[in-house]
Amino acid sequence: MIAGVPTEFIAPGPQSFETPPIIDGVEWFTKPVLVAALSVVAIVWFYWGASRKSAIVPSKLQFAGELGYNFVRNSIARDAIGSAEYMKYVPYLCGLFYFILLNNVAATIPLIQFPTFSHIGWAYVAAIMSWVIYNAVGIKKHGAWGYFKHQTMPAGVPGWLMPLMIPIEFISNILVRPISLSLRLFANMFAGHILLLVFVLGGEYMVFESGKIALGGVGIITFIMGIAIAGLELFVQCIQAYIFVVLTAQYIGSAIADDH
Repeated sequence: MIAGVPTEFIAPGPQSFETPPIIDGVEWFTKPVLVAALSVVAIVWFYWGASRKSAIVPSKLQFAGELGYNFVRNSIARDAIGSAEYMKYVPYLCGLFYFILLNNVAATIPLIQFPTFSHIGWAYVAAIMSWVIYNAVGIKKHGAWGYFKHQTMPAGVPGWLMPLMIPIEFISNILVRPISLSLRLFANMFAGHILLLVFVLGGEYMVFESGKIALGGVGIITFIMGIAIAGLELFVQCIQAYIFVVLTAQYIGSAIADDH
C-alpha cells in the first residue's frame, strides 16, 4: 500500500515459477538447480554417514539409512519387478526415489519453498532416464526384435488382430510412458504450488494491503486454509515420488519379464 492506496493483487501464474539467477551473470544457476544440488548432497551425506561405520547393532543414523533403503528394496523394487534380478535395479530406484522426494518436499521447506519438478524440464529428464533404462534392459535380455515383439505382440491375440494391436501397444508401451510419467509429476507439483501461492498471497493481500476490515477477516481464514493445503500438498509430494518410482520399477519388470 502506497500513501493509503491499496496495491493491485497480482494473481499467481506461470510467471511465479520464473526464478532469477542466484549469481549475477550465471544464468543457469537458479533456485531449481540449487535445490537439486542440495538434495544430491543431502542424499550422499545421509547414506555415506549411515553406511560408513556399519555395525550389527546399528546406530540411529544406520538404522534410518537401512529403513529407507529397505523401503525401496522391499516395497518397490521386489514387489514391482518381481524377479530374481530386482537387486541390480535397487540403487537406481533408491536414488531416484529420494531425489524426487527431496525436490518435491522442498516446496514446503521455509526459505526454499520451491518444487524443482514444477519445471517440466526436470520431469522430462527423470522420465527419459527411466525410459532409457527399462528399454535398454529389455533389449539386452530379449534382443531388439525380441523386445519389440515382447512389447507390441501380446500372447494369445489372434493374428488377424495384430495389425491393430501392434501400433496400439507400441504407442502405449514405448511412446506414452515417458510422457505420462513426466506430466503426472510436473502437473501435481505445478498445480499444488500454484494453489498454495493463491491462498498465501491472497491472504497476505487481504490482510495487509486491501485496506478493508472485512477482507482482513477473510484473509486470516485464507491463511489457515493455506496451512491445511500445505499439509495436503506434503502428502501429494511424497505420494508422487512413490508413484513415479513404482511405475519405473513396473516398467523395468515388464521389460525383463518372460511373458507379456
